[in-house]
Amino acid sequence: MSAVVTLLAGMLFGFGLSLSTMINPQVVLGFLRFQDFGLMLVMGGAVLVALLAYKLVPRLMKRPVLDDHFHTHPSVWNRDTAVGAALFGVGWGLCGVCPGPAIAGLGAGNLELVWALAGIGAGALVQGWRAKN
Repeated sequence: MSAVVTLLAGMLFGFGLSLSTMINPQVVLGFLRFQDFGLMLVMGGAVLVALLAYKLVPRLMKRPVLDDHFHTHPSVWNRDTAVGAALFGVGWGLCGVCPGPAIAGLGAGNLELVWALAGIGAGALVQGWRAKN
């Protein structure tokens, strides 16, 4: 059941990314250049829905549908978080590709995104090697 719900949620996410044109790097770059503010509405709507879900759902339900209790996620802010966020932002700004929309873009037939995903994977691999040392 969990796999089916995850698959359906992923399909909804991918459809939303595609419908909002976030899978098109040129649209994302236009947003980052302050030329197109449509994606601000998309991201703002996503943040609002997530905020409401994370704050209200635990108050309305005794337990989640697919688990026995709600989990908290402690976040740790440190130098690595700040540097990683900055590097992610630079990479996003240079290519206009974010991991989720890149995967959804492959589903829509934009095979040029394979290169961006290969770079994302290579960067994560290098960071994993660095973290082990």
